[in-house]
Amino acid sequence: MLDTLIIGGGVSGVSCALVLGSAKPKPYAEDKKIAIITHQKNTALQNAVFNNAYGIPQGKLGKELMTESLAHLTEVYPHVTQIANEKVMKVEGTTGNFTVTTNKNTYTTKVIVVAIGSASTFDIEGLNQYIIPHGKALSTKNRVELKNNDHLVTDGIYATGTLAGWRSQLAIASGSGAAVATDILTLWNNGIPSQHHDRIPKE
Repeated sequence: MLDTLIIGGGVSGVSCALVLGSAKPKPYAEDKKIAIITHQKNTALQNAVFNNAYGIPQGKLGKELMTESLAHLTEVYPHVTQIANEKVMKVEGTTGNFTVTTNKNTYTTKVIVVAIGSASTFDIEGLNQYIIPHGKALSTKNRVELKNNDHLVTDGIYATGTLAGWRSQLAIASGSGAAVATDILTLWNNGIPSQHHDRIPKE
């Protein structure tokens, strides 16, 4: 049984995984089991060049960022399990006891984070009933979002990034994933507002 399963290895998904992974030193997070399904068939990062994203060097290629961010997650937070080459087909169950079925395996998890894109081809059985037109995208792009309240789709299921209704901007997607991670940390901490910051040790 996982404590959190993140579906999607794009900006918002990896951002969420990094924040959750970083909280391991906290007593309420030290034993939590976290996994991320990194399959991303299509992502805007593949053709992106970043000149206007805070903290990212000018000219950084999106395809480089995709590879580097997953390598970062592996190196710094190896306790976060990365699941490659699997596509989620179905979600069922209720908060605390979800079953997620991919094209290859089945996983059980207490919380789900859906961090895949907002293309109209979105099709995960058990989540399709939450699909609505994207409120901040051009109608001609035919984008969708999962109806949510501050990222929460339904008890135990969160959406992030463009699928949560945000605009397609790296800084926004990253912040959305981090915001959901802090909501989950708060959940783990018995409702006490929580986040995690790494700091330079005092001399």
